[in-house]
Amino acid sequence: MPTPLPAPYLVGVSGSAARLIGLDPAQLDAAAVEVLAGNRVPDRSTPLAAVYSGHQFGVWAGQLGDGRAILLGDVATPDGPIELQLKGGGLTPYSRMGDGRAVLRSSIREFLCSEAMHALGIPTTRALSVIGSDQGVVRETIETSAVVVRMAPTFVRFGSFEHWFYRDDQARLRLLADYVIDRFYPQLRDEANPYAALVEEVTRRTARMIAHWQSVGFMHGVMNTDNMSILGQTLDYGPFGFMEAFDAQHICNHTDQNGRYSYAMQPQIGHWNCYALAQALVPLIGSVEETQEALDVYQPTFGSEVDRQLHAKLGLHASREEDRTLFDDLFGVLQANHADFTLFFRRLGDLQAGSNAGDEPLRDLFIDRPAFDAWAVRYRERLAAENSVDAQRRAAMNAVNPKYVLRNYLAQVAIDKAQQKDFSEVARLLAVLEKPFDEQPENERYAALPPDWAAHLEVSCSS
Repeated sequence: MPTPLPAPYLVGVSGSAARLIGLDPAQLDAAAVEVLAGNRVPDRSTPLAAVYSGHQFGVWAGQLGDGRAILLGDVATPDGPIELQLKGGGLTPYSRMGDGRAVLRSSIREFLCSEAMHALGIPTTRALSVIGSDQGVVRETIETSAVVVRMAPTFVRFGSFEHWFYRDDQARLRLLADYVIDRFYPQLRDEANPYAALVEEVTRRTARMIAHWQSVGFMHGVMNTDNMSILGQTLDYGPFGFMEAFDAQHICNHTDQNGRYSYAMQPQIGHWNCYALAQALVPLIGSVEETQEALDVYQPTFGSEVDRQLHAKLGLHASREEDRTLFDDLFGVLQANHADFTLFFRRLGDLQAGSNAGDEPLRDLFIDRPAFDAWAVRYRERLAAENSVDAQRRAAMNAVNPKYVLRNYLAQVAIDKAQQKDFSEVARLLAVLEKPFDEQPENERYAALPPDWAAHLEVSCSS
């Protein structure tokens, strides 16, 4: 059962997420806040915490489980059941040495990023609300408590399967696999080997998800197997970040001292995690060879999705043999100059195919402007080869290259105000992030380069 949160108050609510389950956000009264805080359990709800295990930073960590997450149940929707989960709801059987609570800082970050990622078109869990309380909890310092209500069809993870595999409990392993297949992948029941088909489909979804992460510069920060969704959705927003000054080796999580989860490593780690899932399902699949065949879809799926995303980001319709060199050289120039990732691709849409007269906003992102100019000559030649039309290309590029992402400093500004009981910036920032591809001239400041003080912001596994 959730542990009541003293004197709860509403920090933020996502109207988009609320409407998914038939809620009117304007109707969230004090009684609703009590439910969202975990102070009152809804009728017909039987709260539970799930056990799972996992590999953390590549090392087998054994049993983990929902240490601060409590599942209330699911709500029927036209698109299928959606589970509601309290993150920060209090002690569970799996809290270990923790207090079962979440802090306001990390709760606001998860709330905003869940909804921002959804607006970017990236598979993700959703966030319905953040409820705060003045109750203190100890992290690096004393902070105030909060609860996020998370939403997803399921919170089953790769580590859910690893748990029963490493306990050599094939009966429960099969029970879990059958549940996931029957409820979320019923089409796989007709396959010759449904368990191998499950690995293949999850591997394919994971590859596509991570390719989409790379395309917008999103870094998860803690890609442990217990943080990987069996539905291929982005799960568990802790020390995440969006790429600013481009550096392929950037590590957004300062706990990750060896860089296992750097931007450049994410595709490889996604593949590794799929291997961990597949290993757990070998007893059901019955053949190492079939298991390997299921995993073999990762690389081609990831490669083709990255290729598709890059062509779209550069406004190219056709695919040519020389495009890979053009892409690689672009990232080389971005790396050498640490150009801002989001601003570069957004401004690239304004480039004129037949003239460099309007290149200054792009060139200003580079220290070595001649290096950009040299690449731009080749890019214009490529555009000319397919008779690209500026206005059409710009519209297409702006539909895939966001202008607004959840930069760490934007989240920090909202957090600082929220800690003073001013929640207006949480609502304002959410509204901006819900339309990441729109120009929003009245919100231009949210697309600006980060201020100097933002360079000192750090997020860790307690974030």
